[in-house]
Parts: sequence; C-alpha cells; structure tokens
Amino acid sequence: MKTGVCLVQLGTPDEPTVPAVRRYLEEFLLDRRVVDLTPWLWKPILYGIILRTRPKRSAANYQLVWTDEGSPLLLYTESLARKLGAALGDDFVVNCGMRIGNPSVGSRLDELVEAGCERILVLPCYPQWSTATNLSVEDAVGWWRDERPDAPETVVIGSFPDHPAYIAALARSVREAGVEASAEAPLVISFHGIPQKYADKKGDPYPQECEATARALAAALELPEDAWRIAYQSRFGPAAWLQPYCDELLQELAESGIRTVSVVSPSFLADCLETIDEIGRELREEFEEAGGTSFTRVPCLNDADDLVDALAEILRANA
Repeated sequence: MKTGVCLVQLGTPDEPTVPAVRRYLEEFLLDRRVVDLTPWLWKPILYGIILRTRPKRSAANYQLVWTDEGSPLLLYTESLARKLGAALGDDFVVNCGMRIGNPSVGSRLDELVEAGCERILVLPCYPQWSTATNLSVEDAVGWWRDERPDAPETVVIGSFPDHPAYIAALARSVREAGVEASAEAPLVISFHGIPQKYADKKGDPYPQECEATARALAAALELPEDAWRIAYQSRFGPAAWLQPYCDELLQELAESGIRTVSVVSPSFLADCLETIDEIGRELREEFEEAGGTSFTRVPCLNDADDLVDALAEILRANA
C-alpha cells in the first residue's frame, strides 16, 4: 500500500510582478483564517486601499529575493520533498503544495490519488500550530475532499514545536552560522506574528508553542536566560499583534549598547521573503542605523539532511 505525503507551505506568487503579487495577496487576504473580519467591512479596505498600494511595494521586495530558477520558498520545498521521498522509500510518494497560489494543495492531492496512494498524510510546514496556518490547511483539505468522494483516508498532521529532531536541526543551524550567543551578543528567536486577539479570544495556542520552541532551542544550545530573546515579526495593519515586535526589540538592543545580535526564524522551515528580505535586509539595516555593528541571520533549515530526517521521523510515526 502506497502512502502519499503532501508538504504544504503558505505560498508564493507565480512571479515577482505587480499583477502576480496582487493575485497572490488577494487570495491570501480573503482567507478568513488569516483576516478574521466580516467581508462587508474588510473587502472595501482590501480592494479600495491594500490591493491598490501594497502589490507594487511587495513585488519590488520579491524581486530582491527571486532566483533565476524562481521562488526560493518553492524551490527549497520542492527539494525537501524530493529528499524526503528518497528517505522514506518506495512505499511513499511525496510532493508539495502551496496553500495560497501554485501549485495548489488540491492539485497536488489529486496527483497523489492518481499515483495510487491509498492513504495520504498532509504535513503543514508550520512547526508551531495556529488557526491562521494549520487550520487554513485543514480547510483546503476539507474542500478538496468535498470535491473528491473517491478520496482515500487523508490525515493532516499537527504541529511539532519541540520535537527533539527538529530542535536538534535548529541548534545545528545556529552553530553552523557561527553564533556564540551571550548577554552582550544575544540570539533573537523570531517567529511570524499573529494578531493578539487570536490568542486572547480564540485560544490560539501559537504563543505557547513558539515559547516551547524557543526554550527547547535555548536548552539545546545551553544558553543562559540573558543570552536569548523571543520576538515576533511581519505584523500587518493597526491591530495589536504578538509582542515583543522584532523590529522594536532590535532597536532597543542597539540603543542599549548591544552591538552584536543574531536572528533565527524557527517558524519558517524554508527561506522566503520574510527571512531573506525582512530580516536579512530591512531589520539588519534598522539595527545598524540604531547603532548595531554585527548582525547574523541564521538561514532556515530549507532542505538540510537533518530536517529531512526529522520530518521522516514525524511522518513514519503517523503512517
């Protein structure tokens, strides 16, 4: 019996152009798991303001990270899927899909059915669980099943915030980046943010799972409490998001006399706009403008062998 595996990432535009980014942002920001506002209130803002102004700026940023082969997020995830398929062996068929954009989750699940898979495991590439990400993937799988009455058993695997193999891979990546964190040169563990109300009103466990990852990573690196900080990045709009905000924390560190920092991003398995450009360029520049002199961005795990081993272990436990 063959088992299908679909790795799911948030998504990427088809190309770094204004029309493609506008299409991507429209689909992304219409997801009620991402923006929990009533359509009559949200759509005038989305179509009247955001989609008129943001695509041009975002497209310019995507052009900075785009490679000759395409989107780094998609390329790394496709490579990860190939390596994972080789590690799992002939009883598994592995591909990857994007929750927003192409290749869609539904199209990739169709491919697994056509390949003869009698059971499918969907692995969201989000180590820390959130309604805005993991539950959105569950929505997509549910819609697909509604359209495929012949679909085999399909299981969406949960989060893995402090899985030992995942934490070991993160720790290795920090060491390989040459990071030697201390009170004078702290490691900032930065996660993608979510609106604060998701945790306060919906009971979203994301903040607790981020803290579990951060503490497990600090323990694996044997860091004292004053050698690391937790922060959240990529906030959007005027509402309060999880704090401390990464940009404000980095500025505070520089203004307090800290000249050296390192940043690792455990909520992203693969490098993308938010890690390469937002952290690697924007936040680096802000830290240096505030007085910092040494800034290290730890690359994401991408398609590293120890990430492959960690995901294979998680998948086999659910097979």
